[in-house]
Amino acid sequence: MPRHLTYFAADVHLGLDVKDPAAREARFVSFLKGIPAEETEALYLLGDIWDFWYEYKDVVPKGYVRVFSALTALMDAGVKVYFFQGNHDVWTYRYFEELGMAKLKQPCVVSVGPLTLCLGHGDGLGPVKDGYKILRAIFHCRFLQVLFSSLHPRIAFAFGNGWSRHNRLARGKEYVFKGESEPLWQFCESFQAGRGKDRPVDAFIFGHYHCEVDTPLPSGARLLILKDWMDGSSALRLDGETSSFTWLR
Repeated sequence: MPRHLTYFAADVHLGLDVKDPAAREARFVSFLKGIPAEETEALYLLGDIWDFWYEYKDVVPKGYVRVFSALTALMDAGVKVYFFQGNHDVWTYRYFEELGMAKLKQPCVVSVGPLTLCLGHGDGLGPVKDGYKILRAIFHCRFLQVLFSSLHPRIAFAFGNGWSRHNRLARGKEYVFKGESEPLWQFCESFQAGRGKDRPVDAFIFGHYHCEVDTPLPSGARLLILKDWMDGSSALRLDGETSSFTWLR
């Protein structure tokens, strides 16, 4: 049977001690185990799968055995698993690649069947505020990452998990996507205009905003944003044979 399915997931925030983290992890594992490997070409993890991930040269966060087991089973069955670093799990260095996953950098253009897709986590794209640009530069600064690695893991993870939990709770009510005024919307339109002679993007797929969006863009592309997993499941399936998207909730 030809592999014609592609799956997308984002913002599971594994490890975040809000609501029911064990149930959230179980839902994600169930989703992974429910992917029909013999029909699936690829799974794209669009960032913030972990709420805080920091790996040392010889130390990685404990737990998540069932998650890694399910991902490994998919890869052993021939499914390609790709991941993007989000703003919460940016500190992935080698471990995921050692497991067999492939790291991609946003914005990444891929072809699935007849469709051209632009993928990423979604943070930092478009005309974002200077404060966030500085914060993102700090997170990605190799020198500061080396300094952070000098901390004992107990201290580093206490700090990282504490900051991450406060950051998520500070959001309050669910975010409402503002359409054309959003930096991501403006990025998509600018990116599409800059394609030149290249094939236009048919769909932009991101996470990060913690709200579900499925809307056409003026350029003719489709913008799809995956919701987080805080109150349920949120994933997307693309059938390459029919070029149709299906929301999995």
